[in-house]
Amino acid sequence: MPAALLRVVVPGIRRVVPADRVVAPGIALLVVAANLVGAGVVTVLLLGVNGGSDVESPTGRLVTGVVGAAYLLLAIPVGVVLGLHKHRRTNRWLWTGRTPAPEEVLLALRLPGDVARLVAWVWALAAVGLGVVSAAVYPEALVGLRIGISVVLGGVVTAGVTYLLVARAARHVTARALAAQPPDQPRTLSVRRRLLLTWGLTSGVPMLGLILLVVDPTGQGTPGRFTAIFLPGVALVVGLLATLLVARGVGTPLRELRRAVQRIGEGDTDVRVVVDDAGEIGLLQNGVNTMAGGLAERERLRDLFGRHVGADVAARALSDGVELGGEVRTVAALFVDVAGSTGLAQRLGPQEMVGLLNRFFAVVVDATSAEGGLVNKFEGDAALCVFGAPQPLPDAAGAALRAARAICTAVAEAGEVDVGVGVAWGDVVAGQIGADSRSEYTVIGDAVNTAARLTELAKDHAGRVVASDAALQAADAGERAHWVRGEEVVLRGRSEPTRLWVLGAPQLGAP
Repeated sequence: MPAALLRVVVPGIRRVVPADRVVAPGIALLVVAANLVGAGVVTVLLLGVNGGSDVESPTGRLVTGVVGAAYLLLAIPVGVVLGLHKHRRTNRWLWTGRTPAPEEVLLALRLPGDVARLVAWVWALAAVGLGVVSAAVYPEALVGLRIGISVVLGGVVTAGVTYLLVARAARHVTARALAAQPPDQPRTLSVRRRLLLTWGLTSGVPMLGLILLVVDPTGQGTPGRFTAIFLPGVALVVGLLATLLVARGVGTPLRELRRAVQRIGEGDTDVRVVVDDAGEIGLLQNGVNTMAGGLAERERLRDLFGRHVGADVAARALSDGVELGGEVRTVAALFVDVAGSTGLAQRLGPQEMVGLLNRFFAVVVDATSAEGGLVNKFEGDAALCVFGAPQPLPDAAGAALRAARAICTAVAEAGEVDVGVGVAWGDVVAGQIGADSRSEYTVIGDAVNTAARLTELAKDHAGRVVASDAALQAADAGERAHWVRGEEVVLRGRSEPTRLWVLGAPQLGAP
């Protein structure tokens, strides 16, 4: 087969994969082998029973052989021209390396079928031509019919094996085409039809050949030893080749899919498999890629969701859903606010102020997360942290007090801002607040309001943190040792006084 046609049938395109150039000679040999196998089948069938019938003469066989050889010399260049003309557009976009248009994709996906159909037409014309010549040479017998049927059977073998060979060899062309336009429906033989094709090549044609020899009216009705050995031998060779091609065409992508699914199950959502099949397997490959992309997008949204509302809230929303309303929980609320933020903003400017706040909030998030709390929301230059919701904590009050001390220590060491931290303890309603189309997880209750009021008082205390008496009483004894009793004050909006606790002088700056 000429090299020009090979660039169409088995494109060794330098712009695709340079190594593909060395594939073409091997594929050419395989295609030639397929034609030789078909010719061998025809030869065996034409030999007939015990070497041929009595009506066939050496002269007639010579005439038939010359006509067949002449036909091959004519059919090869015609097939080259037809192949080049049919897939000149495929050849063009492969050489230029550009993305194919949708109609060019469909044309490239039809490459194995087009080549197989071309081979089938060549053999069909050979069957008609040789049948007519044989009928003219042997008018007194049905030799022409037998030769025509024999060539048809050989053509079936050749076209079938050619389809399997080209489909396997042109997978890189299929992959390039499907990368430009993922498959939405099968564009090639299904797995079932490939298996049926394999059965036809390995069992159907040989059995039909044997039946033809047995019922041959021009022969003796019994296959000769050579025929009885050679025809099953051809069936074994063709069967092995066809089975290997189908097995590789199905087994190789399935192994890749299995590995891809295993990696996805392990959490690697960046997995992508090459879609190099235009049939059902290609749809499965594209489906796995779509699934991996969807899981990656879901993980990205989950990560973003967790960053906005907290990992615990996100996990609970994903498992239980989002419903408006809440539940009463006893929690420790920690409120932290930057002192003098207005003056800082005027002095630093918006960009530097944002950077400063981000560094400050990083301290708040680290200290809160280390104690199992939730940074519920950022409010300008302030933050509300909750301990005990949505996940309960064994010592929520102690965790909040430890986080408050850690925040004050880290802020004092950084020396960039001055803050006030208030810690309170009590019942709140924790849940989703808002509307069906937009809601957020938050806590509402007296403990939150108290923590906010204590924050304002904390800005005037040396330790920059003030806690309510209820928070200290709820904490364990080890944490209470860091605090000393302060004065009683009536907080804004209250009628009853609140006992305050502040950091003891020896523990200022303690972790």
